[in-house]
Amino acid sequence: MGKKINAMKQKVGKDKHYTLEEAISLVKESSYAKFDETVDLAVNLGIDPRKSDQVVRGSVILPHGMGKKVRVLVFAKGEKEKEALEAGADFVGAEDLIERISKGWLDFDKAVATPDLMGAVGKLGKILGPRGLMPNPKIGTVTFDISRAIKEIKAGKVEYKAEKAGIVHVPIGKVSFDTQKLIENAKTLVDSILKAKPATSKGRYLKKISVSSTMGPGIRIDISSLGKGV
Repeated sequence: MGKKINAMKQKVGKDKHYTLEEAISLVKESSYAKFDETVDLAVNLGIDPRKSDQVVRGSVILPHGMGKKVRVLVFAKGEKEKEALEAGADFVGAEDLIERISKGWLDFDKAVATPDLMGAVGKLGKILGPRGLMPNPKIGTVTFDISRAIKEIKAGKVEYKAEKAGIVHVPIGKVSFDTQKLIENAKTLVDSILKAKPATSKGRYLKKISVSSTMGPGIRIDISSLGKGV
């Protein structure tokens, strides 16, 4: 496997750029792991994330999902608890779940909360925040429209946020996906990131985009191949 990976790295090359279709085809070709690797898109942005008015954060529903079952936890009471269960939530509760999580239980992938419970849920900030699990109104996970939030997450909604270096890392599917499905997921994500461009961001916004599998090398994408608006 080591020889195959090194050969693929040499084939890709640091200075080579590919169309999105070529890059994703190479990612699929370079996958040698025994498991179904995740395909990630890395987008380097021309922003200064240290400035509060240049934070890039959002969410988007990928048209072909992520290829895995997402376990959704919902903080809700009464009628909203019933609504969450009917919408397909995997775990629903309030104080009981808060206590469980405070003791170290984290067997879920996404969390949603009704606004009236955020005062109590906020106590879990130090646990959920660093793991990207804290409900947030900016990405639609603090809402009274519980049913819609759950259905969107189950349908393939992903969240993104630029890191300190101004880079956004987002999974767009699995290596086993058809090439066209990965392309459409990637384009949908890039469109969302473009729409999230801060008004104060000057100069070139999309500086570099690359795609890779869990175990594979990063493959540079020719940004102009993504179409208009980039």
